[in-house]
Parts: sequence; structure tokens; C-alpha cells
Amino acid sequence: MVKQTENSPEYLSSLEFSVRDYECDLQGVVNNANYQHYLEHARHEFLLSKGISFSRLHDEGTDLIITRVEIDYKYPLRSRDRFIIRTAVRREGYIRLVFIQDIFRLPDEKLIVRANITSAATRDGKPSRPDEILRMLNLQK
Repeated sequence: MVKQTENSPEYLSSLEFSVRDYECDLQGVVNNANYQHYLEHARHEFLLSKGISFSRLHDEGTDLIITRVEIDYKYPLRSRDRFIIRTAVRREGYIRLVFIQDIFRLPDEKLIVRANITSAATRDGKPSRPDEILRMLNLQK
């Protein structure tokens, strides 16, 4: 069971990480760009857990591309901190999916990052309804 917090979406997955020394800047905190790597890895693992393979989709002509990244940095992570990324997803319009991703430090569950990552589906380079993806994520209308 994925933990719910006040004002949180219905999380569908969670993935635990640890901060590595080289991900920190001179101030001793995780460099802001590394949060996007963490979030991307968690999204890919979530999609794979639902049977959605980027390489298979791409080979079939469909790509999910990132069109917008919104990240609210609440508190820094430091070297060796353990944290968990919880992911939810919602449909927006006909071609977009928004991944709601929150990062919490462990074990105290302090909110570190709140992010909304918007993606759009393309087929052969043109906007397209991601019907197969929506079906696999149970987001059909």
C-alpha cells in the first residue's frame, strides 16, 4: 500500500533511492538537475510496472515526450539521505498525461519535492491519442 498524505493524489507507485555523493554540489546538497533524473527513473519504472515499454512503443511509432516540467523544491536532500518517490498520473485532454511526483525523505517522510511532469503522445512525430497507454493505465474516458 502506498502512503497517502494530506493534499496528495492517489499514488500508484513508489520507488526508494539513496543520494550518492557525486549528486551533491559544493553546498553539500543534491544539485537541482539530479531531481529530474530521479523523477524520470521513477516514471520509467512505474510505466514498466504497467507493461508499458518505451522502446516497444517507439518501435511501433509512438513516443511520450515531455512538454512541461514544474518542480517545487521544498527542502534539500544531502549525501546518503534515503528517499522515496511516489507517483500518480492523470489524463489531461486527448494527448497529454500529467505525472504527479512527490519526493519524501526517509524515514521522517519530510516533503522534499513536489513535481508535475506533463507529457504528450506523438505517433510518427505528430500529436496522437495514446489509446494503448491510457488503457494500460486505466485512464480511458
